Amino acid sequence: MNCRHCKKELSYTFIDLGSSPPSNSYLTEITMKAPENWYPLKVLVCNNCWLVQTEDFVGASEMFSEDYAYYSSYSSSWLEHARLYVEDMTKRFDLNKKSNIVEIAANDGYLLQYVMDKNIPCYGIEPTHGTAMVAREKGIKIIEDFFGEKLALKLSSKGMKADLTAANNVLAHVPDINDFVKGFSILLKPDGVSTFEFPHLLNLVKNNQFDTIYHEHYSYLSLVSILRIFEVNGLSVFDVEELSTHGGSLRIYAQRSDTGSQPISKKVNELKLCEEIAGINKLEFYQGLQSKAEEIKTNLVEFLINAKKNDKKVVAYGAAAKGNTMLNFAGIRPDLIHYVVDKNPAKQGKYMPGSRIPIKTEEYLMHDEPNYIIILPWNLKNEVIEQLEYIKRKGTQFVTFIPAMELYD
Repeated sequence: MNCRHCKKELSYTFIDLGSSPPSNSYLTEITMKAPENWYPLKVLVCNNCWLVQTEDFVGASEMFSEDYAYYSSYSSSWLEHARLYVEDMTKRFDLNKKSNIVEIAANDGYLLQYVMDKNIPCYGIEPTHGTAMVAREKGIKIIEDFFGEKLALKLSSKGMKADLTAANNVLAHVPDINDFVKGFSILLKPDGVSTFEFPHLLNLVKNNQFDTIYHEHYSYLSLVSILRIFEVNGLSVFDVEELSTHGGSLRIYAQRSDTGSQPISKKVNELKLCEEIAGINKLEFYQGLQSKAEEIKTNLVEFLINAKKNDKKVVAYGAAAKGNTMLNFAGIRPDLIHYVVDKNPAKQGKYMPGSRIPIKTEEYLMHDEPNYIIILPWNLKNEVIEQLEYIKRKGTQFVTFIPAMELYD
């Protein structure tokens, strides 16, 4: 396989998590009776441009299909993050009723609803039909398509250029990262700004976040790799922020290389230097996550087996993609975790891919008294514990396994 960005042949393995189905391919009663498609989950690193990437096995059309079940609006903390983003961007870049804001991967309208509240013209691009329909029900204009150079040219020719584009947690999801980034340089107005948010590779390695690796994430990104990818595709980075979302993310600010007038913040070089000091442009940095992931896997399996031996009931919360990665890597089945609770109606009544653990409503949990609840989306643990305070009072303990096993009384 060659690098998705620079085309250099890849020969260095970052981590090998065995095989699993696509992490958002939830099963129904009907599909439970059929075999699942499992694919190797192996991640490689390019020692030329330092882009970390999954080995090619699954096409985007299979993973982002009509019944795609990830809806952004079911996390209250993420909604607040989106609201604050809109507040900050409109003030910083003086956006108003004459501006145009475009979100790539608009999902269910979780962010653009706040743009509409300010009466700023906007539209979203979203390839998954279910989430696009929910956004339209909120009155948001949605173009149901995959974004890239071709679509950007089409939209630009129709006078639909953007003063601001938002791309939250989508840059890692695209198989052709060059085509995707090139699209922004085409869609932006001469002085337009693009922002991108994505989990920071530095945190993935430091905090053992191997469960954020799944087939939908084609790339795992650092500032060092982003600077090169953007430069080649007509964008220049002028600012960067470190965020707490998703276990530690970056928000990159970019402009057109040919016309952008934003001054370059010193934060860009400071963070680039921080990454280089950590060794992100050396192969040694990428060695060691495999053994840490296997240790977490062992701890999870031992915990569940001991709980079963002692007649303790274990369930989980959050039918998240990261949870599916960990459960399938560890080979967990319903005999060890009885069910998973999730707020999203699109997942309720279905089964986790691979592990085939049933997904229940929170009402189901209210009438049960498990001994332990494993919080699979560990990045939302505070939100989940607060939400389920009533069951904590019954003596149920919460558990997370990333970056290491921790019990919450």
